Amino acid sequence: MASAATQAAPRPQPLLSMTLLLLEALGALILLVFIVWWTMFSGRKNGELPPEVQREKSGDDPAEPPKR
Repeated sequence: MASAATQAAPRPQPLLSMTLLLLEALGALILLVFIVWWTMFSGRKNGELPPEVQREKSGDDPAEPPKR
């Protein structure tokens, strides 16, 4: 006769397992959307810099051909 410690634990019901899996997937999706939303709107307060300032900061000269 097997003792209670050696008996296998009861298996969870398939419906409960699927529900938990879907809840985990939903949580991951919500986290992904939140991270994308957070990073989209965390830039400069007044938007992007004007093109002239961007060229000055990057060191690109529009008269020069691109370097290869």
